Parts: sequence; structure tokens; C-alpha cells
Amino acid sequence: MADDPNETTAPRMTQREAQEALEKQVAQLKREIGKINRTLAERAEEAVEEANGWYDSATERASRTAQALRSRAQSVSGVVHDNPGTVSSAFILGGAAGLLLGLALGASEPRRERWF
Repeated sequence: MADDPNETTAPRMTQREAQEALEKQVAQLKREIGKINRTLAERAEEAVEEANGWYDSATERASRTAQALRSRAQSVSGVVHDNPGTVSSAFILGGAAGLLLGLALGASEPRRERWF
């Protein structure tokens, strides 16, 4: 008689009990979703704070770099303004050195047909 499929060892849940169990599970899932939402909100807030820190740091560094470049450009401009002959002489000497280097490198190659 124990093999009879109609007989079960555990009592069956009534419809009311099943609904209550399901409502408990839904409530538990809602609590878990709430916890997950709070955790995600905290992590998102931390990420925003970190990104703001990076942005502020990059902005500060860019500002300092721009200021340094501005001051160096002003000092170079002042030197050029005060000594125009020296600057033009330096450019002429640099051009002459480049021309001589080019001629020397061109002469060191074996002669072959040239396009000019």
C-alpha cells in the first residue's frame, strides 16, 4: 500500500498556503532588488566622484602647462624683440649649415643619372 501513487508522505499545500509562500518569495526578491539598487547607486556615485577628480586634475595640469607655455613664449618674444640681429644671424647660420650639410651628403653619393 505504500507504493500507491495517490498516497504521499508530505501533506499537500493548499492554494492559500502556496499563494502566501509565493508572496513571501516576491517580497524577498523585492528586498534583494532594493539592496542591489542601493549598491549600484553607491558605486555609481563613487565612479562619478572619481571621474570628477580625474577631470579636475587634468584641468589643473592643462592650466599650469598653458601658463608655463605662455610665460616661455613671452620670454622668447622679449629676447627676439630685444635682439633682432642675433636671432636673424642664428637663422642664417642654421640655414647655411643645412645647405653645406646637404651639399656634402649629395657629393658623397656616386654619380648616377639625376632627374634634374
